[in-house]
Amino acid sequence: MEIVYVYLKKRSEFGKQCNFSDRQAELNIDITPNPDLALQFVERNPVDKGIQCSTSMSEHEANTERFEMETRGVNHVEGGWPKDVNPLELEQTIRFRKKVEKDENYINAIMQLGSIMEHCIKQNNAINIYEEYFDDEEAMEVTEEAPSAKTINVFRDPQEIKRTATHLSWHPDGNRKLAVAYSCLDFQRVPEDISYESYIWDLESPTRPEIALKPSSPVVTLEYNPKDSHVLLGGCYNGQIAFWDTRKGSLVAELSTIEFSHRDPVYGSIWLQSKTGTECFSASTDGQVMWWDIRKISEPTEVVIMDITRKENLENALGAISLEFESTLPTKFMVGTEQGIVISCNRKAKTSAEKIVCTFSGHHGPIYALQRNPFYPKNFLTVGDWTARIWSEDSRESSIMWTKYHMAYLTDGAWSPVRPAVFFTTKMDGTLDIWDIVFKQCDPALSLKVCDEALFSLRVQDNGCLIACGSRLGTTTLLEVSSGLSTLQRNEKNIASSMFERETRREKILEARQREMRLKEKGRAEGKDDEHRDDELATNLDELVNTAEEEFFSTIQAEIKRKEVEAMKKKPKQPVMETEEEEEMQDDDKSNEESIA
Repeated sequence: MEIVYVYLKKRSEFGKQCNFSDRQAELNIDITPNPDLALQFVERNPVDKGIQCSTSMSEHEANTERFEMETRGVNHVEGGWPKDVNPLELEQTIRFRKKVEKDENYINAIMQLGSIMEHCIKQNNAINIYEEYFDDEEAMEVTEEAPSAKTINVFRDPQEIKRTATHLSWHPDGNRKLAVAYSCLDFQRVPEDISYESYIWDLESPTRPEIALKPSSPVVTLEYNPKDSHVLLGGCYNGQIAFWDTRKGSLVAELSTIEFSHRDPVYGSIWLQSKTGTECFSASTDGQVMWWDIRKISEPTEVVIMDITRKENLENALGAISLEFESTLPTKFMVGTEQGIVISCNRKAKTSAEKIVCTFSGHHGPIYALQRNPFYPKNFLTVGDWTARIWSEDSRESSIMWTKYHMAYLTDGAWSPVRPAVFFTTKMDGTLDIWDIVFKQCDPALSLKVCDEALFSLRVQDNGCLIACGSRLGTTTLLEVSSGLSTLQRNEKNIASSMFERETRREKILEARQREMRLKEKGRAEGKDDEHRDDELATNLDELVNTAEEEFFSTIQAEIKRKEVEAMKKKPKQPVMETEEEEEMQDDDKSNEESIA
C-alpha cells in the first residue's frame, strides 16, 4: 500500500515568519453579573492562609567544564649536524669539526660574536641583576591595623547533659583537627546519666564529631602525641592514665592499673621528647607526678611527691593542677599547685629530696595555667586567682610583671607561639583577653566576649592564627586573630628580651632592698630589746639603793632613840643640861647623816 500525504499549504508558506502588530481589542462574549447567584454562596470570614516568613531558597548545582590533562615528554637530542654526520659517532664528529674550523667564514663569525659575548660577560660580572639586597632583613613590618579577632566555628557538646570542655589539643600534622576532653568537675554533683565520651572534631565539619573516644571514666586532660598523630594520651577523673590509637577505633587501647595510678583526677599530662615517642608524665591533686611508658602503662616508671619540705611525705604534698615541660630543658619541669605555689623540679637529681629545686609563690589560689615563653624559656607565665603573672627563674621572691586584678576569676592562659610579647587569658565571665606587653602593659590589647558562660580552657594553634576556647557548657569556639597579633613584629624579640631583663634587674634590686630593710628592722628590734634590758637593770639598781638607804636610815633613827632613852635614865636631876646635851647629840647625828649621804 502506497502512503500518500497531501500538503494543503504552499511551499512558500512553510516556516513563514510571524508578523505581530497592534490592533483594537475584539469583544467576543460579554457576561453581565447576576446578583441572584450570590445567594448560592456562603461568605468565608475569617479566611486563614499560611505564609512562610523566611525567604524562599533554592539550591542550584553547576558543573564547570572539565579539562582532561595529559602528560607528554620531549626528547632533546644534539642538533646542528648535517644529515650525513651521525652525532653518536665520535670519529665523524671530530672529522666534521676539523673541517669547519678550517673555514674562514667560521673564524670571522667567531671573532665577531666573541666581542659581543665578552661585553655581556663583563656586564654580568659588574652587575648581578638577580641580587637580593635585603635578604638578611626580616620581611615583617609593624602593622598599623587595630588588633581584632573573629569567630570561625563553634563546636557544641552533642550530649543532652552538657559537660565542661576541660582540655583542648591540636592535631600535630596540619592542625586541621581538635581533640576536646569533656568532663564534669563539680564534686559529688555529677548527674547519673552523664556521658563519658570525648571527641575529635574536624574544623571543616562542626555539626558532628569525627571520632568519639570512649573511656571508662571521664577524661579531664587529652593530648596528641607529637610524633604519632594517631595516638592520644588521656588523664581520667578516677586518676587512671589511658591512651587511644585512632586506627584501632574509639575504645581505649591501654589503661593503667588503678592501684598504681593517681588517687585524684589527673589535671595535667604531657608527652616527653624521647626517641621512642612513648614516654609521658602526669600530675594530679593527690600531690604526685608520675612518669609513664605507654608500652608498659600498667604502672609508672617513676614517682615524685610534691612535698616542698623535702621529706617525701604524701600527707604534706601540694596538689598539682598544671604542668610545664620544655623540650630544650629535658631534665627540668615545673608544677603549678592548688596552693598558688610553682615548684621547679629536676628529674635527674640523685635523691628524691633534691628533685625539688625551688619554689615561686605569688598567687592566692590554684595555678590553672603554667607555660614557659617559647622564645625565652627562662621566663614563664602563670595564671591563677584574678591575675596573670610573668616570672623569671633568676627572681624567686616575686614575679617580674603582672596584670591588674580583674573582677572575674582567670581560668587559663597561654603564650603566642609566634610572638614573644603576646599571651592570652580566659575568664569566668566568658571573656578572652589578648595581651601585647610591648604595646600596652596595664590593659589587654583586645578583650573579646566569646560566650555568656564561663570559659574554662584555651589552646593556641602552632601558627598563632587560630585560638580554641572551651566553655563550662561544653561549647568550643574557634577564633581567628588579626595578622598583627599573629605576625612577628620588627625588633620584637629584642624589645621583649630587654623588657624581661630590665624587669628582672628591677625585681632583684627591690629584693635586695627588702632584705636590707628586714635586716635593719631586725637589728633595731634587737637594739630595743637591749635598751629595755638596760632600763630594767637601771630601775632595779635604783630601787635597791633606795631600799638600802631607807633601811640604813631607819636603823640609825632607832639607834638614836635608844641612846636618848638611856641618857634620860642616867641623868634625871639635870633637865636643863640634859636638854642641851640632847640638842648637841641631835646636831652631831645630823652632821653624821649628811656625811653618810
